[in-house]
Amino acid sequence: MIDSSVTVRALRESPRLIAQAVREATLRQAATAVVVAIAVAAVIGSVTVLIPNDVFGREIAPVAWNYPVLAVTAVLSGLLAATYVRPDRTTATVESSHATRPGRFGSVGVVVSWFAVGCPVCNKFALLALGYNGALSWFAPLQPLLAVVGVALLWTGLALRLAAQDRCPLPSGAAA
Repeated sequence: MIDSSVTVRALRESPRLIAQAVREATLRQAATAVVVAIAVAAVIGSVTVLIPNDVFGREIAPVAWNYPVLAVTAVLSGLLAATYVRPDRTTATVESSHATRPGRFGSVGVVVSWFAVGCPVCNKFALLALGYNGALSWFAPLQPLLAVVGVALLWTGLALRLAAQDRCPLPSGAAA
């Protein structure tokens, strides 16, 4: 069960928490964020052919908003992944009782964003459920909404993760 007051508080504080996390990131955390962001952008970008390649094809040309959604998805995924890297080997953080919830938000957010930027008729689920014309007339118009939902889920996961770290630090040298 999601505690809405904690979620609202985390979302309200998220710009400050994200800025603080970026400022205070260790080299290991920064490297993790960059590697994960590049990996997410490369995988989603190549499979959806936002990054042109010879392996995958796309029937419908990408639209302009696909690229910023891919970039935001990659950056938020990298930042979320970096929160799972300890700042150093002696400091630990207490995980909340719902420690996997931010990860689930992030995972679902990446998948939803993937569907948002993909070719509407290349999506086998949409094609099987709606047919070619249905994918173009029903699924394609929903893709911008999927993009907003995907980015919102990633942002919420990151906000919850950072808020939990901000509220529950252990003293240095404590056991995890």
